[in-house]
Amino acid sequence: LQLLESGGGLVHPGGSLKLSCAASGRTFSINAMGWYRQAPGKQRELVAVITSVGGRENYAESVKGRFTFPRDNAKTPMYMQLNSLNTEDTAVYYCNARIYSDPGVMDYWGKGTLVPVSS
Repeated sequence: LQLLESGGGLVHPGGSLKLSCAASGRTFSINAMGWYRQAPGKQRELVAVITSVGGRENYAESVKGRFTFPRDNAKTPMYMQLNSLNTEDTAVYYCNARIYSDPGVMDYWGKGTLVPVSS
């Protein structure tokens, strides 16, 4: 399974951006897809995730009400709309795909797309 992000780039505070993640390969096995981010000097953190079946969504508190999934399930390409961006959103954003497989889970990652928020 391969993941390719796009849509990053410089944005001003208060601006918007739409990230895309295209999956190829074993896409039929994906149970959930989501976005993580890593800011300079910080650990990678969950931003939002959506399930393939049922379209259940989960958002980090810091992005609730600002970031959304325009589509109602985890299908490729997977998008995330980022609104009301602020400087604390500056990070490399990584697409994640998760497959539940006995006995555990398998996580796949893209290479990331940079989102600098700056005036």
